Amino acid sequence: MHITLLKRFLNSCSDNRKSKIENLKWMGFLAVLLTWCVGMAQAQQPKKVPRIGLLVPSSASSDSPRRDAFLQGLRDLGYVEGKNIAIEYRYTEGELNRLPDLVAELVRLNVDVIVTAAISSVRAAKKATATIPIVFASVGDAVDSGLVSSLARPGGNATGLTFLAPELDGKRLELLKEAFPKVTRVAFLWRVPAARGDPLKEAEAVAKTLGLRLQSVGVKGPDDFESAFKAAKSGGAEALIVISNPLSNTYRARIVDLAAKNRLPGIYPSTDFVEDGGLMSYGADILDNWRRAATYVDKILKGAKPADLPVEQPKKFEFVINLKAAKQIGVTISPNVLARADRVIK
Repeated sequence: MHITLLKRFLNSCSDNRKSKIENLKWMGFLAVLLTWCVGMAQAQQPKKVPRIGLLVPSSASSDSPRRDAFLQGLRDLGYVEGKNIAIEYRYTEGELNRLPDLVAELVRLNVDVIVTAAISSVRAAKKATATIPIVFASVGDAVDSGLVSSLARPGGNATGLTFLAPELDGKRLELLKEAFPKVTRVAFLWRVPAARGDPLKEAEAVAKTLGLRLQSVGVKGPDDFESAFKAAKSGGAEALIVISNPLSNTYRARIVDLAAKNRLPGIYPSTDFVEDGGLMSYGADILDNWRRAATYVDKILKGAKPADLPVEQPKKFEFVINLKAAKQIGVTISPNVLARADRVIK
């Protein structure tokens, strides 16, 4: 039909007997017709479905709660996998040497954003691409690790959520004292030099109010852990508090093992330590962080740049106790303290 109308228009233009007014009418009609045709063509073109690369530094089964929390966060924002968003899943299965290849796959697929966690994964992603936005759902000190320039203005192509909050060390000391009222000397395991400020100085103010003395046990690298625990025991430490940093987070299994061997009840900055055999942890609710990571994805897909999205601190926290670890080192957790726990590993 459109071709027939176009032929009629061309014939009218060649007919000298047609008036200029009628030709103008035909031209107006043709303009409307062309506009309509273009609109129909555009409407028939399928809309691009955003694609997320989900890079998980573990197995599909062990990390399913965090993955599910992230997907729930997307659904809360109106994104449904398979309908208006696509997800490319990549798992290291615990083999971190696979990270470069897995990231390279996501870059080749030209995903719109890469979502991951753990410092090693973010570093691998940043090394592979400087243009694809990266959202980290949960990392330790993002500044000390070099992932971002600052929490307020990350710079670069990565941003997300940290599980650190400066006031938490005082809360951990309170829980440690409540669980073990007779403890008076606590080994304070931290990385020296600290990235910013003196965490020992900040914790000492709280320790003084609790009747605790902190014994500074600094480590510079993984080879220092053995001597650090030896110094803690010889100095009379009765318990342990571990400060979150890239070094302790990377070697948490070794720290937990040394704490058990030296029979030091410890409190740690995240549930990962407890799941690796540590006694207690108080820190960010990691699943809540994964849910909130979806808001970063939403903003980026709508045009925001990672460099302008501040890194956020946790809003929800959880207290976890491992009774298996308590039995291993021969300590008892009072019922009052157990009742306060958000989760107890038996």
